Amino acid sequence: MLAKSYPFYLANEPVADPRGWLPVEDKYTGEEFTKVGLADHDDIEKAIAAAEKAVAPMRRMPGYKRRDALLHTVARLKERSEELAQALVREAGKPLKDSRGEVGRLIETFQIAAEEAVRNNGEWLDLAYSERSEGYQGMVRQFPIGVCSFITPFNFPLNLVAHKVAPAIAAGCPFVLKPASLTPIGALILAEILAETDLPKGAFSVVPCKKDDAMALISDERIKLLSFTGSPAAGWPMKAKAGKKKVVLELGGNAACIVEPETDLDKAIPRILFGGYYQSGQSCVSVQRVLVQESLYEDFKRRLVAEVETLKTGDPKDEDTFVGPLISRKEADRVASWINEAVEAGAELLIGGERSGNVITPTVLANTPRHCSAYNEEIFGPVTVLESYKTFDDALQAVNNSKFGLQTGVFTRDVENMQKAWEELEVGGVIIGDVPSWRVDHMPYGGVKDSGIGREGVRYAMQDMSEPRLLAIKRQS
Repeated sequence: MLAKSYPFYLANEPVADPRGWLPVEDKYTGEEFTKVGLADHDDIEKAIAAAEKAVAPMRRMPGYKRRDALLHTVARLKERSEELAQALVREAGKPLKDSRGEVGRLIETFQIAAEEAVRNNGEWLDLAYSERSEGYQGMVRQFPIGVCSFITPFNFPLNLVAHKVAPAIAAGCPFVLKPASLTPIGALILAEILAETDLPKGAFSVVPCKKDDAMALISDERIKLLSFTGSPAAGWPMKAKAGKKKVVLELGGNAACIVEPETDLDKAIPRILFGGYYQSGQSCVSVQRVLVQESLYEDFKRRLVAEVETLKTGDPKDEDTFVGPLISRKEADRVASWINEAVEAGAELLIGGERSGNVITPTVLANTPRHCSAYNEEIFGPVTVLESYKTFDDALQAVNNSKFGLQTGVFTRDVENMQKAWEELEVGGVIIGDVPSWRVDHMPYGGVKDSGIGREGVRYAMQDMSEPRLLAIKRQS
């Protein structure tokens, strides 16, 4: 089903004979199973130049034609959904159920963008604020910002690509996309589908490339917006090098979940289990810290550990597997070392911490010292850290005691506590009655502090990809 090689796409066209190839490994077996074309510095230059020429044609493209291109993409993604899922299983090591789920969200994101493509409604302004402006009226309309560059991560190589590409098409912006080198296949299949549409020449390029060759996507002044999803260590230096362009960063997290005394644990524990261990914890909003009110703590701990013990680990091709491999040996080494660091510092290892290849068994730590990396950094692995608290205010303070601020889950039925969490938590989103890992693709999504700047979610991304322009008209009689 999967091809032996994939071309990269330059100005809507496949480059079948590139000057270099990037091997792609099966993340569970470690075996190379395909390769993708590797763009170089000259290819990136051509892609940006082609995108610049496409600015005017994309801006003039009627909303219904952009919608139709997006709807064609939706239809073809549905037809190729199992192929895309199988690609994810192999290139990302993502369990099959999670892979199929991500394909579903990919399709939803393009569907939402198709609907938004014809909703650029603008605003009418009465400018007669005083005698000086009597007889004037104004209209405000959103115009595409121009060329966008996108750099995407390995953990959601379909849906996080979709959250940049689909809004760009809906807003009328040409783009150059660099997918993650570890997981480039899904983006190239998407490019193959986009090449079937009537998008103007130069509207898109999808260019796997080396880090040095990608620098133009950050610094080139012809690019008007850079959108990056990845680690804070990579994202903030990009912003510093981006110059005058607008920058959107969706970076790391250290997501917490608060469990109040009135919580129904029969409902909460399965959600926390999912949030902490789906796709091996490799999500910015994976449940990492679980704060449980002290009256529930011992019961919660016992029941969570019992549920974690039931999770199947191993081969992501097995439909029953819940926790598959981490993306690389380097990442597995890091997660294992952080678990060991916490235990040596006094944390209690309740379950897990074992390793087979790049698979780390689901792990629960308790009483982890706050200076440990497993507590205060983004672990990006199948690890949750439990702690108890006395009062709701104590829990809020513990959540805010982090350099990250992406999303927080709060299990409570107290309306005042819901409002208090919304007002006081220093995060981009507060999820009541569920885990921070919950997301739908039209909501605003992003963080504060080291978790980034700007918001994704189709309509909100389109706002970043557009600029308001005023038309003021003076009455002539």
